[in-house]
Amino acid sequence: MKEFVKMVLAVICGLFLAGIIAFILGIGFVSSMAAAGSASPVLPKSGVLVMDMSKISIAEQATPASLDVMSLVSGGGPMIESIGLWKAVQAINKAAEDPTVQYIYIKADGASGGIAQLQEIRKSLSNFRMSGKPVISYIESPSTASYYLASVSDKIYMTSYQGGNSMLTGIGSRLTFYKDLLDKLGVNVQLIRHGKYKSAGEGYIKNAPSPENLEQNQAMIDAIWGSYASEIAEGRGMSVEAVNEAIDGLKLNLPEDFLREGFVDELLDREGLENKLADLAVVESFKKLKSFTLSEYISAKVMPNTKAKKKIAILYADGNIIEGEGKQNVAGDYFSRVIAKVRADSTVKAVVFRVNSPGGSVLASEKIKAGIELLMKDKPVVASYGNYAASGGYWISNNCDKIYSDATTLTGSIGVFSMIPDISKTVKDIAHVNMVAVGSSKHADMYSMMRPLDQDELDYMQASVENIYDRFVNIVAEGRGLEPDFVDSIAQGRVWAGSDAIKIGLVDEIGTLEDAVKWAAAAAGDADLSAWNVAEYPKPQSQMEMMMEMLGQKTPAENIFANTPFEDTAGMFLDWYARVKKNPADVTFARIPYIIDIR
Repeated sequence: MKEFVKMVLAVICGLFLAGIIAFILGIGFVSSMAAAGSASPVLPKSGVLVMDMSKISIAEQATPASLDVMSLVSGGGPMIESIGLWKAVQAINKAAEDPTVQYIYIKADGASGGIAQLQEIRKSLSNFRMSGKPVISYIESPSTASYYLASVSDKIYMTSYQGGNSMLTGIGSRLTFYKDLLDKLGVNVQLIRHGKYKSAGEGYIKNAPSPENLEQNQAMIDAIWGSYASEIAEGRGMSVEAVNEAIDGLKLNLPEDFLREGFVDELLDREGLENKLADLAVVESFKKLKSFTLSEYISAKVMPNTKAKKKIAILYADGNIIEGEGKQNVAGDYFSRVIAKVRADSTVKAVVFRVNSPGGSVLASEKIKAGIELLMKDKPVVASYGNYAASGGYWISNNCDKIYSDATTLTGSIGVFSMIPDISKTVKDIAHVNMVAVGSSKHADMYSMMRPLDQDELDYMQASVENIYDRFVNIVAEGRGLEPDFVDSIAQGRVWAGSDAIKIGLVDEIGTLEDAVKWAAAAAGDADLSAWNVAEYPKPQSQMEMMMEMLGQKTPAENIFANTPFEDTAGMFLDWYARVKKNPADVTFARIPYIIDIR
């Protein structure tokens, strides 16, 4: 009974937190409306392009600026501005050719986000340096993400002040297991799956990872870090072994350690940094240095080529694949209409299908795949993979004309599972409620979650999972021109990093979103990007639309777990529970169970 009271209190707290969040989002909406009404910034005739990574977030598509809720509650926090990856890359490209931009200055602390977005921004900065203009970075409390980004620079300066904390310790993931907790709560999770590596749901039936799950996670982390470490080493003129030795040996603690090990070029106090920046800009003092932010530069200089009569569409599948409607994820019905709209637009000559999804509903994936197949009959379609194009994310895109993946993209995960929680003990032994089923047939209450499935029912669901797995394998074999037996051998739910996926034929080339857009332009008959209007679909939501959808779709319990270590797994469990209650037919999933961000 005590645990049940705790759960009730948690839900009440969730309602209270949801109210606070709604209020804050309302403030954000007013702020974004005010910002939308302001004129484009007037840039100086010459200046420095500043990227303060603590104030911006590079996302697949830009969303309205949001407040750091915890910072606000504790006394105020900065507005975090979301900048779309395509526009960010185009701004850096334009800055390389723009004589008014003297150099790029990166304040790297605070950088975080998806593995692919960081990698693609870093590549665009590397291309910027090829113009002959420098990139300068400054760090105070380096993390893995901030240092990785800074390592592209011509010079890295670090504070000479003591007290900053080094968090450059490599990358890792957490595997969370809830079996003990669920046992105490009386919840029995019944997992039906195909694929020994299909680990989604494993956290609810085990207390520790299976050998296969541990193997694939270690391989993924090793592949991602291998890519990051090699780029850091190249940027600093070091060996990968030296990078790993410094990090594994915890040699990077104080600023002096970074200087001694060759990870930074000079230690500077604030005045010293300002003098360096002024000298590089060839001005008398820092006060005379002119600068502008990345978002200001985008607003003033990066405009869509609306004069062009022909378009390349970037179609973003960003988020979990879900059934029905909704714009904050990839909803099967809504997204299918977006695909149909792009197909019907005669001015769209080629499509870049940008996939950044860990997967989700099989039914929704089937709808989206059908839409993409129709689209491919009319226009060339190239896939570009972001952080994830796994399971359902791979299902919907594996048959595109060409697939570009980042080296760190998590893809594959060709496997299927279904999960039905049995909460009968929770209801009876903890809530002390007795429920009696009355049905027209033996299995009428099969999806009620108020009793365990019997063997016939487990066999019934297993047969469905097996059928869907076979279809998954066959559509991959057909889409990639591979033998089904081979696909099965690399499938079994296993997740592959892009650098490994290319070796087994799951992707065609390691490349960025920009590489995919260039391919689309050439495939449509004109490789000159300046001749195209690159249009993005779906249209990003406004702050108010996001707020209303969030309040309409998320439960208080889901909001409780937001931005916590349990967000992915606990949130996924609650999502499944809600789906079974709403539509028992939509309980088969093609999804990976984790999200990896680099910080």
